[in-house]
Amino acid sequence: MPNSKIGRAAFIDVETTGLNPLRDEIIELGLTVFMFRRDTGEILDVPYMYTSLRQPSKRVPRSATAIHGITDEMVKGRRIEEEKVRIELESSEFLVAHNANFDYAFVVRLFPWTASMVWMCSMRQIDWVRDGYPSRGLQFLIRTHHLEVFECHRAGADCMAGVRLLGCQNKHGQFYLRELLDHLPRNLQDTAGK
Repeated sequence: MPNSKIGRAAFIDVETTGLNPLRDEIIELGLTVFMFRRDTGEILDVPYMYTSLRQPSKRVPRSATAIHGITDEMVKGRRIEEEKVRIELESSEFLVAHNANFDYAFVVRLFPWTASMVWMCSMRQIDWVRDGYPSRGLQFLIRTHHLEVFECHRAGADCMAGVRLLGCQNKHGQFYLRELLDHLPRNLQDTAGK
């Protein structure tokens, strides 16, 4: 198992043709692997980033393009390299997504093998309201933490922004990732310095 002091996890995000995972499809997947200190939750390094567009089976609806800017022309002939994704995710101890229920539903449909992985939610498993934030939305939290982002609602940029947000400290001086680590299943908490 991993070094007792250093952990490895992956932040994952998807852009889709719509909101229904039974009908809509992933058209962009991003993942950012990050290394962290188990005791404090401090982010130490980002050794790997991957982003890929994917051509869906149907046209990208205009309503979806209005949100993320991804068009049919951009996704034409594109695909996600499943083996690259598998190698990085399977070598991570857990996955993080902001609103993990949404990302999980889409990712598991495309890659069923991810269903058995440990998924964490940076939107619901961090107490943003306690820290005085009226919204748990990623874009709002990025702005209020003064993090520079080059693109909104694009999978790769949102993954990197999510990792940077986890690396910020709350009003008590604790890294947000440390708070998230407290929600890990007990067997993983034991390796996370608990």
